[in-house]
Amino acid sequence: MRLVLATRNSAKAGEMKRILARLLPDWEILDLNSFPPFPEPEETADTYAGNARIKAVASAQATGELCLADDAGLEIAALGGAPGVHSRRFGGEDLPFPEKMRLVLEKLDGIPPERRQARFRCAVAIADSEGWQQVVEATCDGFIAEEPRGEGGFGYDPIFYYPNLGKTFGELTADEKDSVSHRGKVLKLAAEALRRWPGGATIAELTRSGPAEE
Repeated sequence: MRLVLATRNSAKAGEMKRILARLLPDWEILDLNSFPPFPEPEETADTYAGNARIKAVASAQATGELCLADDAGLEIAALGGAPGVHSRRFGGEDLPFPEKMRLVLEKLDGIPPERRQARFRCAVAIADSEGWQQVVEATCDGFIAEEPRGEGGFGYDPIFYYPNLGKTFGELTADEKDSVSHRGKVLKLAAEALRRWPGGATIAELTRSGPAEE
């Protein structure tokens, strides 16, 4: 069984492969770096699920493979849910994440810790070239730290404080983060959906029944 992650972001792909390797140990997990480039679609939806679906469907059509795409964002209560679905483009598409985090912290300047609630939200869409699709979503609640801490993870992880472990996502080990994060949770749901993929059931049935009789 083979699954293609609809991303060329090596940090994100690495995290997703690590999680899925435990959930789907018999599957081969690739990403788009294993395929020739193709025009990647604009993320024009106003929801995470919509953007994930756009990417999954486009990748499945371009590669002919079963594809999984995600879209995630950071929602900060004191900013009315911003940056939200625009998290990757916050402050400008090409602005590095250290600068994006600096902008977030500037906007929260003077806001006390108890009012710095935040949530990571992640949607995953799965699609194949025959038109089968599934979408799942999960969240992780925390707070925005007063300064970045830790070198782990990627994106906004160094400023997302997870109170149950007393650390930012940037300070967590990979195993700690995978066990509690929005992406870890949503990929568990995605793995359940992948086990029900009609194409996988067909392959399993053919394997069990053996070669067709002449």
